[in-house]
Amino acid sequence: MSNTPIELKGSSFTLSVVHLHDAHPEVIRKALAEKIAQAPAFLKNAPVVVNISDVHGPLNWQALHDVVLASGLHLVGISGCKDDVLRAEISQAGIALLTEGKEKPARPAPVPPVAPEPIVTPVTKTRLIDLPVRSGQRVYAPNCDLIVTNHVSAGAELIADGNIHVYGMMRGRALAGASGDRDAQIFCTNLAAELVSIAGVYWLSDQIPATFSGKAARLQLAESDLTIQPLN
Repeated sequence: MSNTPIELKGSSFTLSVVHLHDAHPEVIRKALAEKIAQAPAFLKNAPVVVNISDVHGPLNWQALHDVVLASGLHLVGISGCKDDVLRAEISQAGIALLTEGKEKPARPAPVPPVAPEPIVTPVTKTRLIDLPVRSGQRVYAPNCDLIVTNHVSAGAELIADGNIHVYGMMRGRALAGASGDRDAQIFCTNLAAELVSIAGVYWLSDQIPATFSGKAARLQLAESDLTIQPLN
């Protein structure tokens, strides 16, 4: 019997990918309802990634997010988007851009010589959260870093266009560099996350090295891969 009142162990969580073939929210709502009715115990409150690689044309991102939430699912992010304009729209809607498996991020299209240089919005401020972030809550910090000085529960979601700092137990999902900033990082004093992501490259809980479970850690991108090291 352990001498400590609690024990931290690695765990794995199921993350389903919903592949869309239609852009209409009502069609998506009905299709999700049918799928959930087939396996309600498995899909109730399940976190999902929505893949749009087979969808052509504009999408109402807020309507899509509302449809997924109304169905009882939790939207982790969007994958399969290779169009720069659509990626910008998704980011502006506060939805994370993810890269599935070994999928490489799309290379930007060549910019004609006469085109103006893109405007980059700098990260100039910080959003500070002092209260616990509870299950089901979603905190988004657009164009800035996010600092949480309390615990983050399982089922909660942190999204920031800049860095994410968590000075407490991190059990939920942390998605830094949501607008594509590959220099963004995640700093955590007690890592037990369901999912971590930087600029769309993500690890599920069972991909995070077990030696860092419950430890202070720092995550960043090295080329196209997530890396982790102790937070000194």
